[in-house]
Amino acid sequence: MKKIKLLSPIIGLVILLSGCASWADRGESITAVGSSALQPLVETVAEEFQNSNPGRFINVQGGGSGTGLSQVQAGAVDIGNSDLFAEEKPGIDADALVDHRVATVGITPIVNKGVGITDISTEDLKNIFLGKITNWSEVGGNDLPIVLLNRATGSGTRSTFEKWIMDGETAIPSQEQDSSGMVRSIVSDTPGAISYVAFSYVTDEVNVLSIDGVEPTIENVTTNDWKVWAYEHMYTKGEPTGLTAEFLEYMLSDEVQEHIVGDLGYIPISIMQVERDWEGNIVE
Repeated sequence: MKKIKLLSPIIGLVILLSGCASWADRGESITAVGSSALQPLVETVAEEFQNSNPGRFINVQGGGSGTGLSQVQAGAVDIGNSDLFAEEKPGIDADALVDHRVATVGITPIVNKGVGITDISTEDLKNIFLGKITNWSEVGGNDLPIVLLNRATGSGTRSTFEKWIMDGETAIPSQEQDSSGMVRSIVSDTPGAISYVAFSYVTDEVNVLSIDGVEPTIENVTTNDWKVWAYEHMYTKGEPTGLTAEFLEYMLSDEVQEHIVGDLGYIPISIMQVERDWEGNIVE
């Protein structure tokens, strides 16, 4: 009888550990890493998902699209968030990843409120980031030195901006930031500053610039009149399963797409009137 009593706690411990292993095997906690432009949406949706599914956790981190793609390819995270197609990023095997497009995001130049302009030509904007225009007075603004602020190398927002505004050229070296929120804060506090962020990061702390007379609006993105936009991708290594699959399904649900996506300044895939491939060509 003593042996049976001694074994009982051990049996109980084994059952408990087995239960924990089963909990872990079900994938009750997953991690999504990458695009800071997409981060606010994923964080908000993750919170809603967790509220409806107690004990199931979605860990969301930034770090940029390059980080998201490389980490999901390496199997270090469950989801890689990216503003870029995997095909656009050197060193990424797009064939090994599955693309889940969850939204579209517009990207706009933002400036400190004291610069004195509201519209700029594509050519002048390009030349500002190439260092050829250095004072706002050269483009009709106030006599104020231009202060450049870029997203860090590897940022999908930066890659999209350079693709459509810089025509593939690289901006001159300047202060760089990993976080879109920090970019907005610095531009707000720095006289003469200019950078670029996703629509979802725009607040009344900064001014946006129209380009060639076209305003950075959701409607103009849907028709491709505003060309500085990107799909928001959530990549998985192979087809998703378990909690990863459930969370992605929730991301694409009507509940999220018709309410949360638009409320946060993103654009539901369903209202886009055009489609672009990874090279930027309109798909007929």
